[in-house]
Amino acid sequence: MIPIKLPLCMLLVTPARAADLSLRQWEIVIVQARKSKLLGLLHHVVSRSGHAHHVPERVWLHLASAAQLVAEQHLSLGHEIRQILNALKSVEGRIVVLKGGAYVLRGLEAGHGRTFSDIDILVPREKLGEVEARLMVDGWVSQHRDAYDQRYYRQWMHEIPPMSHIRRGTTLDIHHALTPLTSRILADSSAMLAAAEPLASDSRLMTLSPQDMVLHSATHLFLESEFHSGLRDLFDLYSLVTEFRSRDARFDQKLLARAAEVGLTRPIFLAFRYLQRILSLDIPITTASELQRLAPNPLHLKVLDTLFTRALSPHHESAMDALTPVSRFLLYLRGHWLRMPAHLLVVHLSRKAVMKLKKKTDNEDESETAR
Repeated sequence: MIPIKLPLCMLLVTPARAADLSLRQWEIVIVQARKSKLLGLLHHVVSRSGHAHHVPERVWLHLASAAQLVAEQHLSLGHEIRQILNALKSVEGRIVVLKGGAYVLRGLEAGHGRTFSDIDILVPREKLGEVEARLMVDGWVSQHRDAYDQRYYRQWMHEIPPMSHIRRGTTLDIHHALTPLTSRILADSSAMLAAAEPLASDSRLMTLSPQDMVLHSATHLFLESEFHSGLRDLFDLYSLVTEFRSRDARFDQKLLARAAEVGLTRPIFLAFRYLQRILSLDIPITTASELQRLAPNPLHLKVLDTLFTRALSPHHESAMDALTPVSRFLLYLRGHWLRMPAHLLVVHLSRKAVMKLKKKTDNEDESETAR
C-alpha cells in the first residue's frame, strides 16, 4: 500500500510537516506535485496553514508560479461560462457544470488550487442536438472528425466528442449522462440531473448536489482507465468529503443512501477505501459498518488494493515500484471492460492498438526523411 509517508501526500494532509523536509525531499515533492497536477493545491494548503515560511525560497517560486496559473485559469473559467451561457440562451433546460469547474464556481475547498484542461457540462439528453447546434453556430467545432470516433462517442459513450472554440481554443466536454451508455456500472443520470442545484450567480447554471458531486467524482475516478491525474482526483474526493462532513454530521449516511438510489455503491466503496488507505481519511464506525456490506470478496479486494494503491501514486519514479506499470496496464483494461461489452471492447482496443502502431510508424518515417 502507498502510505501517507509519501512527502507530497503527507504535506497536503498535514502541511505543518513542511518544517521537517530537506531540500532533496522538497525537490521530490515538487516533481510529484507537478506530475499529479497538484502544485496549485500545494500552494493553497501550505499558504492557508501558516507554514509558508518553512518553504525554501527556490521551492516557493514553483508554488507561486503554479498559483498564478490557477488564478488565470479561474478567471478564464468565468469568462468561458458566460460565453457558453450566451450561446445557449435560447435552449431551455438545465445546464450543469461538472468536476473542477463546479468546485470553483461553488467556492468549494476542492476548487482552491484546482487546474483543469477543459470545461465539463451536463445537459438533458433530449436537448443534446439543440445544444450542439447552438454551440456550432457560436464557433465551437468537434475535435474528432474520424467516423469511428464519432460513432464511438455518439453510440456508446455518455458524451459527444469534445468541442473546441475556433478563436479561444477552449475545450468543452458535453455530457448527456454521467456513465457510458454501455457501462457495467450505470448511474441513474436522470435522477442526478433532476437533483442539481442552481448557482446564486445565475439560475440557468447548476451543479450537482453535494452527495451527487462526490458520487460523480468517485465514479469518474474508479471507472477510469488512465490515472495520470488519479492522485489529484483522489484529493478532490478528500476535499469534498471533508468539507461536506463539516457542514452536515449525517453526510456519510446520506451519501451511502444516495449511492444505493442511483446505482453507484461500488465506486463510493472504493472511494472511501482508498481515501482511508492512501490519505488516512477518518472513517466513523457507522460508515465503516455500512461500507463493509458493500465490499467485494476478499480475493477481488486484495487484487484491487494491489492495483489502485500503485495507480493512484504520482507518476514519478520516486513513487513507483516494479508492479506499478503492470498495475496501471491492468487498470487500463479494467476501465475499458467496465465501459463496454466484450464484443465492442475487442474491436475498440484492437483499433487503438493499430492506430498507435501506425502513428509510431509514421513518426519513424518522418524521422528518417528528416535525416
